[in-house]
Amino acid sequence: MNKIKIIILIYFLLINIIAFTAMFIDKQKAIKHKWRVPEKILFLFVVLGGGIGGTAGMMVFRHKTKHWYFKFGFPLITLAEIIAVVVICVRYI
Repeated sequence: MNKIKIIILIYFLLINIIAFTAMFIDKQKAIKHKWRVPEKILFLFVVLGGGIGGTAGMMVFRHKTKHWYFKFGFPLITLAEIIAVVVICVRYI
């Protein structure tokens, strides 16, 4: 595996861990009625490549599952990112 693939893999691993953790933190804050992670930030993590972690966090912690824009938005963004990454890897790397 060349260096660029390793860097890309590490990036996606980290951003997904961050997205998953952000969903956990937001759920805990919601339970305690404290300051929350803004929804824009949660979506930002997903748009930056953390869709798998964000979607997993949403399901594991049962958080934001009643909001249609999370319920459908996270998986759709994730699917688009997976397709884009596969196309880029096949064509250019």
